[in-house]
Amino acid sequence: MIERVSLFASKRDSLFLISIVSFILIFSLSLEYINYKKFTNFDSALLDATVLKQYTKSKNNREYQVLKLKSKDNLIFYTTAKKSLQDLKNQEVEIEIWPKDLNFYKYLTTFYGYSKITEIKSTSSTKQNLNDYISSMHKEKEPQNIYQALYTATPLDIELQKIFSTLGVSHLLAISGFHLGVLSAILFFIMRPLYGFFQDRFFPYRNSKFDLFMLVGLALFTYMLFLDSPPSLIRAFGMLVVGFILYDRGIKIISMQTLFLTILLLLALFPRLLFSLGFWLSASGVFYIFLFLIHFKHLSKVWQFILLPVWVYLLMLPFSLAIFENFSIYHPLSILWTTLFTLFYPLSILLHIVGFGDIFDPALLWLLKLGEDGVLITLNQYLFFLYLLLSFGAIFNRLCMRLLLGFALSLFIYAIYHVA
Repeated sequence: MIERVSLFASKRDSLFLISIVSFILIFSLSLEYINYKKFTNFDSALLDATVLKQYTKSKNNREYQVLKLKSKDNLIFYTTAKKSLQDLKNQEVEIEIWPKDLNFYKYLTTFYGYSKITEIKSTSSTKQNLNDYISSMHKEKEPQNIYQALYTATPLDIELQKIFSTLGVSHLLAISGFHLGVLSAILFFIMRPLYGFFQDRFFPYRNSKFDLFMLVGLALFTYMLFLDSPPSLIRAFGMLVVGFILYDRGIKIISMQTLFLTILLLLALFPRLLFSLGFWLSASGVFYIFLFLIHFKHLSKVWQFILLPVWVYLLMLPFSLAIFENFSIYHPLSILWTTLFTLFYPLSILLHIVGFGDIFDPALLWLLKLGEDGVLITLNQYLFFLYLLLSFGAIFNRLCMRLLLGFALSLFIYAIYHVA
């Protein structure tokens, strides 16, 4: 068998990549800065935006509503409104915002702005109609929100976010590479026989792998745009495209070079991703998968299949505790839930299509009850920084890899001790 070559065979190749990425980054930042100057040119600006989240808070004995919005230009910002404001979650509004003291850094990240809603759009978008269809199949609010998060990337309610982080399955509700892989397999399974039928009769000379990838890729790209391009999904789709291009040219895919190339290109094209937690969590999951496949490539496929979910759970645990801080005795069962999700996800899609989407509702409500009780376990930021250093060292050194695994195991035992 012909051995696949490495992506970067010399320093010259690396320097060429860095030059190209730097040029793209400078160009992207220049465009963002031009848009920033236009946005802050006047005292106020009118925006069309979608309400992602809406919840009530209180301060100084006064209750008010907090809204998280996303504009059509991908600006994400918070604002406040009167307590009496109607429920606008997932609806489109026209809003006048006063971007006072807004600097370029805050513009690229997430900022707060004083605002006034000038119009609530009466027309429903396709995404809203789909969410309404999903809601019509479920009596309880919780399953409605869960399936909307799974299919349309609708943000989870704060209480559900806490429950899923306590159960260690937040990654299952954030559409990313895991979901993209399942959808790719479904689309390939559907399209392959249809393509084969027409290829045999009309174009036997075509490369079926290339054509099927283009068809599947186009469908996934359309789906990504429909979901307003969540950062974790951008990472997954970018990895898919880069991986296929490299594979088609006989270049090794399972390597850190491939991952770093994808991250650099995506950050250069979309600088806002640098400040996206979802993007970095998604990239971290792939990093530890590649780390396992690099260090344990000598194991049989069966052992890799058994050990990989355990490895990813343990090595992502420090991220979970450093960010979400929630843990329970049921947290390790996320290994099982993640495995079962591979079957649940496509089956739930089919059930919603045929009108039986509520079949799993009792099981979901039972699962939510398990996540109601948990404890707060915080990972010190300096220890987390040490963990990141060990992670990068593990790419090149097996001792660092052993220390990394020992760190994660020790943290797991510490967490279990506090909830047992």
